[in-house]
Amino acid sequence: MQEYKKEFIDFMLESNVLRFGDFTLKSGRKSPFFMNAGLYKSGSQLKKIGEFYAKAIKENFGLEFDAIFGPAYKGIPLSVTTSVALYDLYGKEVVYSSNRKEIKDHGDTGIFLGDKLNSKMKVLIIEDVTTSGKSIEETYPIITQNKNIEVIGLIVSLNRMEYGNSKDKTALEEISEKYRIKTCSIVSMDEVIKYLRENTELINKQIENSLDDYYNKYGVKFEK
Repeated sequence: MQEYKKEFIDFMLESNVLRFGDFTLKSGRKSPFFMNAGLYKSGSQLKKIGEFYAKAIKENFGLEFDAIFGPAYKGIPLSVTTSVALYDLYGKEVVYSSNRKEIKDHGDTGIFLGDKLNSKMKVLIIEDVTTSGKSIEETYPIITQNKNIEVIGLIVSLNRMEYGNSKDKTALEEISEKYRIKTCSIVSMDEVIKYLRENTELINKQIENSLDDYYNKYGVKFEK
């Protein structure tokens, strides 16, 4: 596992963004863990999360793209801080773009925040996590209403590694297949669990058993 992935797992835990316990997801599933990127709120945390995204983007997509699109609302700060990190780390200039939940009819009109994606561009979508693909269903048509836009992929911070609508594919795999784009994550949940098992002070047996039970029920291609 790359060093930045290990550092990112530690960062999620230290920031209390990745927590273990008993959580009910939007899907109704009872999960033994929960990841909430909304808890990245300090300047240092936002700087670091942008850098982790930037490193994963360079590794998985390279730097040949023009814009980062972050769906409202959590995707907005992620798109901004990652754009800054790409410039700071690699000297790569990209614009950020996000959507409004409601179309503005005065002043800076329209549905877009940041760049309006009205020219020929390659766009990378950034999110915190995806479990159903609903956010992409809402925002993909917004991005591609300009026929000159090419969506090159989707990056999330954590791949939960559980099935989506079908029981043989993860949500990220379903998105990749449906929209014919590459999808990736900074880390996957199997990488997280392997790291925790190698660092036993970070996990207890009860949590480990709960994770095993969860992935026996909902996991896809999950290696223990």
